[in-house]
Amino acid sequence: MTPTTDGGRLITGPMLILFAALVTLPFWVQSVGLYQYLGVEVAIWMIYALGFNLLLGYGGLPSFGHGAFLGVGAYAFGLAQFHVLENLWVGLLAAILVGIVAGGIVGLFLAHRRGIYFALLTVAFGQVFWFVSLKWFSVTGGEDGLLGIPRPSADFGLVEFDLSSNLSLYYFTLAVLMIVVVALWRLVHSPFGKVVRAIKQNETRASFLGYNVRLYKWAVFTLSATTAALAGGLFAMAQQSAFPDVMNLVSSGTIVMMVLIGGGFVSFWGPVIGVTVFFVARDVIGSITETWLLWFGLMFMLSVLFKPEGVAGLWQDSSGESPA
Repeated sequence: MTPTTDGGRLITGPMLILFAALVTLPFWVQSVGLYQYLGVEVAIWMIYALGFNLLLGYGGLPSFGHGAFLGVGAYAFGLAQFHVLENLWVGLLAAILVGIVAGGIVGLFLAHRRGIYFALLTVAFGQVFWFVSLKWFSVTGGEDGLLGIPRPSADFGLVEFDLSSNLSLYYFTLAVLMIVVVALWRLVHSPFGKVVRAIKQNETRASFLGYNVRLYKWAVFTLSATTAALAGGLFAMAQQSAFPDVMNLVSSGTIVMMVLIGGGFVSFWGPVIGVTVFFVARDVIGSITETWLLWFGLMFMLSVLFKPEGVAGLWQDSSGESPA
């Protein structure tokens, strides 16, 4: 990750370009043959991918079971609506709190591991969460999942916004994405973020400098899991359901491919690019052939073999500067 002069800014040029493109998306997306709900999916997965890249791209910590936290957030949102209170803020708060708890507990087992052992443990924990979601029928609904999750309105006290339409839900999700982008941008350019990058470069050296490496690894894992859970809560509200499938290895592998093909290792914006590439491939190539995932997989393989820095790396090479 190459630092840039934008690192000290709250709002940067690339942020404004991204926000402008997403704010205007409902007005032009259908003219290019896509559909309005796609914007909701893209915004949610961008939140998920940006949080995941905090762990993988900045921390150098590979998690192949991160779908567990997306699923935990989705179930927490749904269960809060059914059994606590049908309220948007209660549901999102439940998703965030459960994400903190789940990520914090799992992080305790992972913080002292590195490399392949860290990765394998994330797979193991991911499978545990997935198995529990399948078998704990009385809570999760088993394979049927939770159906009919309400999509409550956004009540700000003086004003209330109905989120029943996909357009209003999109702009609410976009607002959450904007907050996440700004917060994560400041985080990765803060002293905390610099220590995380130092640990990625050399754990032993960071430890000799006096940093509590395990604590930082635990903190970055918990933050990443919490962001995934927030995305899961939004996903449950958008889909009005929660299923075990979001926890399986395929779902966890998809987010890894998105981040890598976008260039998360070299740019903060890599996950944003990767999510865009994935959904364009799914809907554009998918309209031509049912084997679109095969072609996306081939794109991923070519990226890993010939350009591990991803799309952001290509931009870096062509412009001669870092897009981070």
